[in-house]
Amino acid sequence: MRHGRTVADPFRWLEEPDSPATRRWLDDRARDFARAAAAWPLREALARDIRRLVAVDLWSPPVRRGRRAFATRRRAGDDHPALVVDAGGGADGPRVVFDPVVLDPSGRTTLDAWEPDPAGRWVAVQTSTGGTERGALRVLSADTGLPVEEPIPGVRYSHVAWLPGGAGAFYYVRRDDGDGRRGVWLHRVARGGPRTPDVLVRPCSGPRTVPGVRLLRDRWLVVTESHGTGHRTDLWIADLAAGRPDAPPWRTVHAGVEAESEPDVGPDGVLYLRTTLGAPRRRVCAADPADPAPARWREVVPEDPGATLDGFAAGGTAAAPELLTTRTRLGISDLTVHDARDGRPLRRPRLPGEGMVSRLEAAPDGTARFCYADVATQQVVLELPAGGAEPRPWPEGAAPPPPPRVHRTVLTCASADGTRVPVTLFAAEGAPPGPGPTILHAYGGFGRPRRFGFSATVLAWLLAGGRYAVAHVRGGGDAGRAWHLAGAGRRKARAVEDLVAAAEELAARGVCTPARLCLSGGSAGGLLVLAAAVLRPEVCGAVVASAPLADMARFERLGLGAMWTREFGTADDPDDFAALMAYSPYHRALEGAGRRYPAVLLTGFHGDTRTDAAHPRKMCAALAAVGAPVLLRYEHGVGHGPRAVTSAIALAADAHAFAAARTGLPPG
Repeated sequence: MRHGRTVADPFRWLEEPDSPATRRWLDDRARDFARAAAAWPLREALARDIRRLVAVDLWSPPVRRGRRAFATRRRAGDDHPALVVDAGGGADGPRVVFDPVVLDPSGRTTLDAWEPDPAGRWVAVQTSTGGTERGALRVLSADTGLPVEEPIPGVRYSHVAWLPGGAGAFYYVRRDDGDGRRGVWLHRVARGGPRTPDVLVRPCSGPRTVPGVRLLRDRWLVVTESHGTGHRTDLWIADLAAGRPDAPPWRTVHAGVEAESEPDVGPDGVLYLRTTLGAPRRRVCAADPADPAPARWREVVPEDPGATLDGFAAGGTAAAPELLTTRTRLGISDLTVHDARDGRPLRRPRLPGEGMVSRLEAAPDGTARFCYADVATQQVVLELPAGGAEPRPWPEGAAPPPPPRVHRTVLTCASADGTRVPVTLFAAEGAPPGPGPTILHAYGGFGRPRRFGFSATVLAWLLAGGRYAVAHVRGGGDAGRAWHLAGAGRRKARAVEDLVAAAEELAARGVCTPARLCLSGGSAGGLLVLAAAVLRPEVCGAVVASAPLADMARFERLGLGAMWTREFGTADDPDDFAALMAYSPYHRALEGAGRRYPAVLLTGFHGDTRTDAAHPRKMCAALAAVGAPVLLRYEHGVGHGPRAVTSAIALAADAHAFAAARTGLPPG
């Protein structure tokens, strides 16, 4: 009973992941899945095509420290990227410093983060195993790849900021330490001797905040603290030249303000901030790092009301400082170089196509580096020399072959309240005319915009003759903060309505029929597609929900759900609870006996520490109880985040083979 309402929960027992009853139930679901999957005609062909499309060398942008360049490289056919040194130079070519497969031949360990020290002598690497995203931070010799001290346990995606000048110490974040003290810590490398205790230099202000740390220009230490999944990030800066490393002289940039800011320091010594303060779609402001309060900021690059400023870097020279900015319009990036003094656009470097720019950064010599990818183009690292307008691939020869031609069309549909919602539709050149098998994807959560990078899975589907659409529903960040808030909290049902409207529009335009449409989403997107399927089952023939949320009465008690109340509301509030129960897929399914539901494929990951796998387990049981055609593909030893390429290919091929079988995508 919650707020005077009886809430059914007959499958609460499935929240116990390792109980004998749950294990027996999962064994039965595994047999059901294996029998069904064996009959999907395109299962092996899609896996083969996806494997072919990812069989290229994949690099990260290089990080130069001392005379060395570090990067990750995943060779064609490898399961994981390895950390290499002397990337792009050196007489003997790149040399592996750390390979997670050597550490763990099972392939369940991932390289989550890494950062070399200023001299290029050591490198800190973070790994995790089994998908838990909690692991160890190791310091390795860049010469030998061997550890120089015992690992630091209990870290989760730990950012590392090495002290300048070869001090042999770094700052890192500890988010879930056993003694309850969370925040930014100073660690001194033991160098073979006894380890000194780490020093907490900036504790977290609350249990639901996420800390971060960076060092800018080898001088300015920056600490951030994100509050849950909302629009608030507190920010502090300290001048390491003016204080002791264990007691940095903090200056508040902003705290207690509903704003998010990302800092960088330019070669001119100015603090630049990409911020939502006074600009929901972000602008860039300049400040004195010694006096960084918002009241003294100066706007350099104003907000664009039609695009989100999703990346920036401070580059150029001290005499001619520049700002590089990337903006996204419905998933497509552009890149602009501005004069950092007055914000004037100086040039627009040419990109390879219509796609996504990510990981933009500027080196001390003024060279900018970033990643580029689009729906048909595998990710490539590009370098832009200072003053240049034509990016070049890095390392030489790393550019992928010419991609197949894929056409992009932007449609709009009218949601239930009349709001126009954009829908992007992709089709390969030569796709069969008329209504055909179509996947409609949505995410619609946490203000995250959809950005169209490379997906071998999507490309394989397009090349097989299918169509792929993305609904830019409210709740995402495709049209700024207001678009997010219009589909968050008690308004989350609007995101579901937007998705339903997109499905109906595709059918009305003759792109597909409802029977030939598969809704697809993961995590928060899995919640949306399940909610749409149980509320309006007639709009589609199939649903793929990967690691979804489903039980919105108890989401706060499962996984990281307690951090997501700013996005979904809280079941402790009666009005929030009423809104949650209006679309909660698990509970709506339990009430749906006798309804004809589309076929549903759920995926769940036993090691998932974000979206607890109890959600897909319970949703599967609820749908089966009312006679819906439902399958559960459940994996052990993996989680919500990165995984081995072989495992990722198998998952993607199964999901799309299910969609193909249910929407009638023919073999060949």
